[in-house]
Amino acid sequence: MKIQLKPVVTEKAVMMIESQNVLTFQTGKEATKHEIKKEIEDLFKIKIEKVRTLIRGNKKYIYVRLKPQFAAIDIATKLGIM
Repeated sequence: MKIQLKPVVTEKAVMMIESQNVLTFQTGKEATKHEIKKEIEDLFKIKIEKVRTLIRGNKKYIYVRLKPQFAAIDIATKLGIM
């Protein structure tokens, strides 16, 4: 199943990239944490430490903490966020 991931570019999201090694995405409500983790790991060839979700309105926000050997700022640069 393909999950549509949209990177979130806010001041808070950029601060989390720099300080906590966390990427923030937005997706539909039907995606599960396991599906999201597998999709992001396959897409960017990285390993994820933890996935947290927040449902607000009709959107699901995903906070993905990367393992220490992978830098979130490098992925953000590839996405054009930084």
